[in-house]
Amino acid sequence: MMQKSISCLVLIGSNQEWSEFSSKDVLAQALRYFGGVELNVRLISRFYETPAFPIGSGPNYVNAALELNTTLDPDSVLRQFHMIEAEMGRIRDIRWGQRTIDIDLIACGDLVRPDMATHAHWVGLSLEKQMQHAPDELILPHPRMQDRAFVLGPLMDIAPDWRHPVSGLTVSEMFNALPQSAKDELQIL
Repeated sequence: MMQKSISCLVLIGSNQEWSEFSSKDVLAQALRYFGGVELNVRLISRFYETPAFPIGSGPNYVNAALELNTTLDPDSVLRQFHMIEAEMGRIRDIRWGQRTIDIDLIACGDLVRPDMATHAHWVGLSLEKQMQHAPDELILPHPRMQDRAFVLGPLMDIAPDWRHPVSGLTVSEMFNALPQSAKDELQIL
């Protein structure tokens, strides 16, 4: 019996060259690793250039959002992402450092993971503490998605009506709530 497919929202980004590829070309190369039943890409946003986060932590990023269908559970999806990142030269040594490729699982359907209390803890964490601590488990939806234009802007291209299972806000509503200065940092490539 085939497992049920779930729709996931994903952000991919790069701010380092890989081999002879620019950051934009790195994203195009990363898409070649997706496919088939396990990571079936349904939609791809335009590519956006955005400042590195936190500001001053490196060159600008090129980001894009994907909607994919998968029969894998979220932990298995994340393991697949880590294998793609490793294959493409990603080294995990500095939190929010420069990256050849970064693949983030933003949401899987309306799943809240691991539970509402843990999700609320990570959403409420100050920026200073975020920079010092990373969760030791997958948190879904991504606890910072509502704060980041570089996530919401690309998601506007592919899933403006997706509704956050905790806040109840759509991607469009979260994006519109951002400061104009954050939205202005998005540059379509």
